Amino acid sequence: MSELASIDGSTLTADVQRDCDVAVIGSGAGGAMVARGLALAGAKVVLLEEGGHQSSRDFDMLEGHAYPLLYQEQGNRATTDLAITVLQGRTVGGGTTVNWTTSFRTPARTLDHWRKTYGLDEPSEVTLTPHWEAAERYLGIQPALPGDVNANNRKLWDGLGALGWQRDLVRRNTRGCANSGYCGLGCPIDAKQSMLVTAIPDALAHGAELYSHVRAWTVEAQGTDERIASVRGQALDSKTWRPTGRDVTIHPKVCVLAGGAINSPALLLRSRLGNQSDQVGKRTFLHPVVAMIAEHDEPIEGYYGAPQTVASHQFIDRGDRMGYFFETAPMQPMLAALAMNSFGARHRAAMLNLRHASVVIGLCADGFDPGEPCGTVSLKSNGLPRLDYPFSDRFIEAARQAQVDAARILLASGAKLVRSLHSQPVELRSEADLPRLEGAPVEANRLPVFTAHQMGGCAMGSDSTRSVVRSDLRHHQISNLFVVDGSVFPTSLGVNPQLSIYGLAGYAVPHILKALGGEARAPARGEGS
Repeated sequence: MSELASIDGSTLTADVQRDCDVAVIGSGAGGAMVARGLALAGAKVVLLEEGGHQSSRDFDMLEGHAYPLLYQEQGNRATTDLAITVLQGRTVGGGTTVNWTTSFRTPARTLDHWRKTYGLDEPSEVTLTPHWEAAERYLGIQPALPGDVNANNRKLWDGLGALGWQRDLVRRNTRGCANSGYCGLGCPIDAKQSMLVTAIPDALAHGAELYSHVRAWTVEAQGTDERIASVRGQALDSKTWRPTGRDVTIHPKVCVLAGGAINSPALLLRSRLGNQSDQVGKRTFLHPVVAMIAEHDEPIEGYYGAPQTVASHQFIDRGDRMGYFFETAPMQPMLAALAMNSFGARHRAAMLNLRHASVVIGLCADGFDPGEPCGTVSLKSNGLPRLDYPFSDRFIEAARQAQVDAARILLASGAKLVRSLHSQPVELRSEADLPRLEGAPVEANRLPVFTAHQMGGCAMGSDSTRSVVRSDLRHHQISNLFVVDGSVFPTSLGVNPQLSIYGLAGYAVPHILKALGGEARAPARGEGS
């Protein structure tokens, strides 16, 4: 990797002006894979990333260092009412640098729903499969081995088996994994095949330039056909995250927006680039997460071992009701302490017992009812994003039932006590106690809810009055603007999104090259992934 190709915006002493073929905003799953595919095809690419360019040397496995360094708003991003904690990467590699490696293809049922409801014949399973396959080869995506299943995930596996419910060993993007368990803090041995150690170095080796600590603030359209003429970025101080006063202005032939489902809509809103239907920032999906924690006689030590190796989609399809799926989460002390939502002696006792605790999380698949409000991204007075997400009746029912079923899993796994995360926790020692959980409130700030999967807000669709981008991911009105990230999903996925985004990136590359007018070599099918 050329050091000259990676520029730390926080060190700039003068404004920067650059011309290029393609400006890519964001270096996560979508942006990095697009940048790699375009660079391999010979395009001149400039990447802008709000976060810093870290490496495994910076990943010391300390939560107090990692969350401020690697996450949006130093790990404190949340909905406006503080009811939902938002875990979202802000670093070179984006969420791929800090996620837990779980890799699912987009389910056929989700693609079928998009086709029937939103007229999306493309992208389809047929057109995405070569790009999924290419990404899987490139990133070493393989099913977890039975020996990779730590005690935390084993409790989920055993409980599902005892109940006769569907269960899978999940696929992970790793090579030479040491199963340290600290994926969410950045991989200290570069075993996780994140964009930080794969696509971004590849793109830089093929001539791309990367500006880290640069927040893309606006894109500016000019001319009667409203083509993007410039991208204006603010250089950020690496300690305070405030603008330094230096600007980075890129003049691209094509612009690719890949900042994620919160930042991408916010940038379009700041730029006053909506669309005919004013759908930018609307119908944002979070896979809102609820959790149940269990106590066991034997040690679990859920802070060690691969964070996620087991999943269940037993309840993903519940007819007219919102579906949900089950996974686990790592139990590092800071993350666990924030999740437990308790104080004083009760909190101290829970933390002292952390070694014997396991957790099951229920992720709710929001957005499959077209009338469901879901979330909204808008702007604060300072131009930064604001996220609102009301607790709909559909979500409340799903969250409550997901807690009940998670409790059943943990009791079936042999837990001696299962506890909810309510401000007044519900404790269960047998299934006879489940009615008390069924009656517990699912209300904002009375039950902690989390999200690590942000989607929607720039939906793709055939109808420009109901969507922001076309099926080829090009903006409906702005011919040289593409959006390639989770914001284009018309619903949530019902699975962890990273591999779906890799597939979309590979699918997008030929379309972006076509918009360049054939000035770069088109990659072979699947090569862009």
